[in-house]
Parts: sequence; structure tokens; C-alpha cells
Amino acid sequence: MSQGNTVRLHRVFATKPEKVFRAFLDADAMAKWLPPYGFTCKVHQFEAKVGGTFRMSFTNFTTNAGHSFGGEYLEIVPNERIRYTDRFDDPNLPGVIEVTVTLKAVSVGTEINIEQTNLPTVIPVEACYLGWQQSLAQLASLVEPDIPE
Repeated sequence: MSQGNTVRLHRVFATKPEKVFRAFLDADAMAKWLPPYGFTCKVHQFEAKVGGTFRMSFTNFTTNAGHSFGGEYLEIVPNERIRYTDRFDDPNLPGVIEVTVTLKAVSVGTEINIEQTNLPTVIPVEACYLGWQQSLAQLASLVEPDIPE
């Protein structure tokens, strides 16, 4: 049973589900859109398949302080659903977070729902929302432009 906090996000992107789905399973794409404003991201390991694992770290560009985390892919349904775990390396941020990303084609593009459960209670829920809002704005700027070859 989850002990931590839960964050739920909903957004619509003006692009196909395939493109949004790919942005969640491509290491270079993740490094570009996932870190919130003011952070850089390094991907140390990335195996986007069920049972595969990932490791990455975010660094605060102002202070150069960082944190690393990793997880495992639990479920991948092409262009529809991704479920994975996330765990911070910092022992002060305990627990296994579970993230579920659901995509659905809609008339104007793609509807996305994200649920992040069991977040460490020491992290303010509003900070998680703010970070995700920034990440999703960056995701939109990556997936919505339709740039021909």
C-alpha cells in the first residue's frame, strides 16, 4: 500500500500519441524535457523495455547540487500506457514511487494522464506539481512542432 503522496496531471498535446510515447522512451528526449527549469539531466542508463531499468541525475544549474534516481519499467503498451518505478538514491527520500502514464488519441491530438504515487512525504506536493508543469511545457515544445525533413 502506498504511504506517500500522490500527484495527478492531465494535459492535451497537439500531436499524435506515437510522438508523445516516444518522448518517454528515448533517453535523449528525456534528458531534454524531463528536468524542471533550472536543472540539467544526465542519463546514465536507459533500457526502455518491460523489466528494463534506467538511471539518471538532475543537477541544479545555479548551485551545482544534484540528485540521482532510477527505476524499472513495469508495463509498456505502445502509444497507450507506460508504468515504471522511481527511487531516489538519497536515503532521506525513501520509498518506491510508481508512475503511470496513459495516452489517448483525441480530436486535436493526444490526451495524457500522469499519476505519480508514493512520493516521499518530505517533498511538498506543490513542488511536484510545479516541476511536472515545467517538464510538460518542455515536452510540448519538443513534441508539438511538426518539422519536415
